[in-house]
Amino acid sequence: MQKLREEISNEYKWDLSVIYKDVSAFEDDIKKIEQSMNELKKYNDHMMESANTLYEFLELENNVARNLEKAYTYAHSHFDSDTSNSLYQDMNGKVENLYQKFEEIDSFKEPTLLKHNFSEIEAFYKENPKLKDYDIELKEIFRYKTHTLSEREEKLLSSLSKSLCSSSKTYEALTDTDLVHGDIVDENGEKIELTDSNYSKYIKSNDRRVRKDAFETLYKTYKNFENTITSTLTGDIEANTSIAKIRGYHSAMEASLFADNISLEVYNNLIKTVSDNLSSLFKYYDFKKQALGLSEMHLYDTYVSIVNEKPKEYTFEEAKELVMDALSVFGDEYINDLKQAFSQKWIDIYNNKGKRGGAYSGGCYDTYPYVLLNFEGTLNDVSTLAHELGHSMHSFYSRKNQSYQNSSYKIFVAEVASTVNELLLAKSMLKKTSDKSQKLIILNNLLDLFKATIYRQTMFAEFEKDIYDRHEKGEILTAKNLCDIYYALNKKYFGTSVVVDDEIRYEWERIPHFYYNFYVYKYATGLSAACYIVNNILAKVPQATEKYLRFLTLGGSMEPLEELKVAGVDMTSPDVIVSAIKMFDDILKEFKETYNS
Repeated sequence: MQKLREEISNEYKWDLSVIYKDVSAFEDDIKKIEQSMNELKKYNDHMMESANTLYEFLELENNVARNLEKAYTYAHSHFDSDTSNSLYQDMNGKVENLYQKFEEIDSFKEPTLLKHNFSEIEAFYKENPKLKDYDIELKEIFRYKTHTLSEREEKLLSSLSKSLCSSSKTYEALTDTDLVHGDIVDENGEKIELTDSNYSKYIKSNDRRVRKDAFETLYKTYKNFENTITSTLTGDIEANTSIAKIRGYHSAMEASLFADNISLEVYNNLIKTVSDNLSSLFKYYDFKKQALGLSEMHLYDTYVSIVNEKPKEYTFEEAKELVMDALSVFGDEYINDLKQAFSQKWIDIYNNKGKRGGAYSGGCYDTYPYVLLNFEGTLNDVSTLAHELGHSMHSFYSRKNQSYQNSSYKIFVAEVASTVNELLLAKSMLKKTSDKSQKLIILNNLLDLFKATIYRQTMFAEFEKDIYDRHEKGEILTAKNLCDIYYALNKKYFGTSVVVDDEIRYEWERIPHFYYNFYVYKYATGLSAACYIVNNILAKVPQATEKYLRFLTLGGSMEPLEELKVAGVDMTSPDVIVSAIKMFDDILKEFKETYNS
């Protein structure tokens, strides 16, 4: 039975009192933020009047944003710790409303700036050198100038934003609420309603009949809705492509990658390099087929584990020591800084009734980089601790070394530090354990990580690129076309050792990421970059550790690809992706040797 929040000892909860001593202090700050926010309005008509006026506005805007983020961290963290608490609900609602008001008040900033040329900003730098502190932020705004429409056109496009998102909203409503998959019979002979949520459990069942039934039942439903979901996806593709053209991009992909300033070369390099190196994945399926004792391995067999040993349970103290030990390769300064996460109570450790599920790293510039966990003692929980602390230390060093406006790193590099930590933890645990079953569990988890991230996400990225390319060339995307394209990709990525069942042609219908507009490739590039960094650190390549630690301090002070180059990673090079594939190959080799020993 879940404990109530008040039944959890304070030593296991994050310390939010360092943000505000109590709710009253929070309420006082909310009033001050509102007052400061209203002061921004007076700059609406004359923000660009002079260098001093622009500087005053940016300083005030920064002040409002920082205090608002601080209030949000306090309210949102309390709310996530107990979503049933009415006080926390009210606090969280107040801050969210305040954010909306801030966005409305501040909405004149970019249109006003983009009426001018950047040469005027550069002239302002001479009048007020302190304005140079905002150079990166201002350059980022002006980077969009050629893709920004007239004020009237921007308002028109903004007014259509909800309509343009209607396809993805319809898809969410259909798949989250309306789809009913029917029943299957589980391993114990009990009738179970199959859902998209519990499908992941039954597709991994040791009973082949159960996983086959789950597979066929799920995709039978999606087959029945292929025309409806084709309509929602093609509607989303049409909207994204149209907006990209209206804004002067060559393609929807270019428009999407523009936000992180990522070249098409990076995306295409990922697909080509993985496609050229599928042999390691095929070896994995060959071995799995043999280990499962199957004369014929189907897609519904690929998720079942060949490791049946009982997993070890870990206390949080053990997890902490394992993580600290694994990350000791970064040196004393990093470890001493990391210790603050525990001594200063950045982490909310255990589950309680009403607590938000999952895990994340949060906080803001003026708070600790807080971590929410729901620790239950599994190996995955230990890995999650390492992962989220990777995010938090990235944030800690970025905020420590950069100004507020330059401290936030882009999404493209966000998963690098967290995945570096995960890999180092696994490598460290493997090195120190002599227990065969534990070693197999760790290795198997790593194989699953690579299979799901490097290969599966790249297959998704290739599918997304293909269907957008076809649409932009004028090809009609019918349900049959989409299913045929997706089926062919599965044949390509699973090779000859796996029977690619016909039902898989409908799997694209259940992937919500295809409505995120060229997002999935970042999972694969993030893991690849992390592998390259970890390989260099463990091989003691000169300056590898120092370069990586320098990368952690950069925040948003450089473009993502340039930041990764500081860490010694060139994402335009096939070598980075190949390093991840080689690590997968090495893990598979070690797994096979351990399994057969």
